[in-house]
Amino acid sequence: MNITVSATLAANEEIDRRRRAGHRVLNLAFGEAGLPVHPALQERLSAAAGQNGYGPVAGAAALREAAAGYWTRRRLPTDPGLVVCGPGSKPLLYGLLLAIGGDIVLPVPSWVSYAAQAELAGARSLPVPALPGGGGAPDPERVVPAVLRARAAGRDVRSLLVTLPDNPSGTLAGADTVKQLAEVARELDLVIVSDEIYRDLVHDPDAGFLSPAEAAPERTVVTSGLSKSLALGGWRIGVARLPSARLRDRLLAVASEIWSSPAAPVQQAAAYAYTEPPELVERIGRSRRLHAAVARAVHARLTAAGLRTAAPQGGFYLYPDFTGRLDPSRAGRDVSTSAGLAALLLDAYGVGVLPGHAFGDDPAALRVRMATSLLYGGTTEQRLAALSAPDPLALPWIAASLDHLGEALDGLVAPRSAR
Repeated sequence: MNITVSATLAANEEIDRRRRAGHRVLNLAFGEAGLPVHPALQERLSAAAGQNGYGPVAGAAALREAAAGYWTRRRLPTDPGLVVCGPGSKPLLYGLLLAIGGDIVLPVPSWVSYAAQAELAGARSLPVPALPGGGGAPDPERVVPAVLRARAAGRDVRSLLVTLPDNPSGTLAGADTVKQLAEVARELDLVIVSDEIYRDLVHDPDAGFLSPAEAAPERTVVTSGLSKSLALGGWRIGVARLPSARLRDRLLAVASEIWSSPAAPVQQAAAYAYTEPPELVERIGRSRRLHAAVARAVHARLTAAGLRTAAPQGGFYLYPDFTGRLDPSRAGRDVSTSAGLAALLLDAYGVGVLPGHAFGDDPAALRVRMATSLLYGGTTEQRLAALSAPDPLALPWIAASLDHLGEALDGLVAPRSAR
């Protein structure tokens, strides 16, 4: 087993180190939501600070009921008894790998921790490329032969994962793809794990989001949390919607030995959040608009430089492809891997990104992930201003960040006339 520190966390720590040393660095590497905590949530957390008991392994009844209501309002009628809460969706995903067992089909590219968690769980991932423009879901037509070959070779493939919308590409798999994957999962008897942590940050609310739990309710687990929609990454709270009591019980057995129960005060604040009071609905709406505006502005800079980049549809990510676009004479070196490209962007231009190989992509493909959510400001005041600004792109600190990226692209990418 060769597990290293998560690429996202390692990159963020390196960028912090460089900034402390006085370097100017644009942080496009870390997928933190980059916004302040809403005061209503701070108040509920403070009021619950005296709750220091362990509580139920599955989570407090109030939180499970609130989460069930959240999903029910999204066309997923949910029994609170089939909801399990954990200290973040990330531990829940790991617990599910242990509870389900066997190997797992992953889209390529996909979030850095999926494959690492599978290895930690004693399993292996089975990579299947995603469809162009529909990241986060493996191509349904490739899943069947890949699983059949793996099983013929003696592998025990039991599950398939999707991320809706996607990290790293910021795109959203369409309803037809989700329906096809549901049919494939039934044909191959696979459990679908649907990571929907970014669901409430789909840029267009009318985009036609379809959860696999609608298409295949009997075999789909849905995971979510508040780290992205309400910027509560450091509070560590997540929820999972299970399709059966049997899988729930297996997950609870794992949870009881790993985290015992989520933090009680955080659960109380999360229960309030999942009831979706008007002030939090408004905050999420403002966040969604800000994420969309800045991600689209970065997309415009990338496409203007001639880079192939799918238009962002949700969250705050882009996945530009620099293949064939670099000018070695301008870059100062010949770059042949995504890791080399990420190092060049950081060392020569002060732009932090994550290399595509961290997401399971071909190391020789010059693709990187850019996260735009830390461009909103360095202080609470700036971030609140970005949330309320009619045109956040006109704010001087956001405009300066976009110009920083533009300068890096101008210095690195060959002019169109030279290509």
